[in-house]
Amino acid sequence: MTQKQRLLFVTGTRADFGKIEPLAQAAIQNGFDVSFFVTGMHMMESYGLTKIEVNRLPGATVHEFVNQRPGDPQDVILAKTILGFSDFIVEDKPDLVLIHGDRVEALACALVCATNYVKCAHIEGGEVSGTIDEILRHCNSKLAYCHFVSSKTAGRRVQTLGESANSIHVIGSPELDIHAQPSGFMLQDVLDHYEISQSDYGICILHPVTSESDNMGQQAADLFRTLTQSGKYFVVIKPNNDPGSEGILSVINTLPEAQFKVIPSMRFGRFSELLRNAACILGNSSSGVREAPFLGIPSLDVGSRQTDRAFSASIAKLAAEDTQGILDFIATNWQKRHERQAEFGDGNATQRFVDLLKTEAFWQRSMQKQFHDISS
Repeated sequence: MTQKQRLLFVTGTRADFGKIEPLAQAAIQNGFDVSFFVTGMHMMESYGLTKIEVNRLPGATVHEFVNQRPGDPQDVILAKTILGFSDFIVEDKPDLVLIHGDRVEALACALVCATNYVKCAHIEGGEVSGTIDEILRHCNSKLAYCHFVSSKTAGRRVQTLGESANSIHVIGSPELDIHAQPSGFMLQDVLDHYEISQSDYGICILHPVTSESDNMGQQAADLFRTLTQSGKYFVVIKPNNDPGSEGILSVINTLPEAQFKVIPSMRFGRFSELLRNAACILGNSSSGVREAPFLGIPSLDVGSRQTDRAFSASIAKLAAEDTQGILDFIATNWQKRHERQAEFGDGNATQRFVDLLKTEAFWQRSMQKQFHDISS
């Protein structure tokens, strides 16, 4: 192609940045003009001010936008992001906006793109969880120009939404590209950097489920009471800022420091090294149902947030109040290892992504959305 297009990645959390960073790096290395619209949790000091991580990416331009105050409801965050992003793309004029997943920031930017006839690519659509996240994710897919999905199953789901098969590209989960390679960090350096006092540790990440925000504090109390009872040492990474996070944080703030190391956020490479050496991972992060199986790490999926998301011999599913079940899982699975699962990719998503961007056909497909029925 004679001219490299301008790519604008939208990121609102440490989690989605970990997934899109390898795609952005590959695009930069192949001569594309790459920039980031950084908003959401990245801009909040209480969550580690992770915009710093985005600014460390060499070769990318970063644009920062504060879209919320602590306690803002999701619809207000959505509205603020729509206004801010609408103003921004008038000046920036990207050739392709790339959004990820199911956050309200992604939905806001997808809406702006759709109403302004700007090409928008949705990364990791077609996933199911059974919670409100799934609704937002499918909305993003319907608004998008094209889809970079993690699996053939996800691709079929996007197609059932009426999207053209020509717009759906199975590349795998981009973050697995990082996990498939050496992290670039030594485990002891990671432990020292975060002042993690033991090398025999589990990881716990419990995010709020917005439809269960009223009882997330109770779920957190039940889970962490059991983890305390287990006597094992855990690294706890703070939750995202969805409704219900206050209840979880109130419990986390009471955990005994001798048994729990609480970290607001982690650089993705360091997290990769921590995860691949963990005894197990518990909670409801997608890391437990996607990245952990890829690395062969046993995981316990707690509650409803990842319902129907993935199944593997390395994944167990229990309710937060199931004290005996959780204790049995820890006793049985601590430091156990499983065969690598490749349901969500083989670690080559970035190459497939760049190869697609280099084709004329990717850019020339019509932006006119039509509903494509799947023949029976």
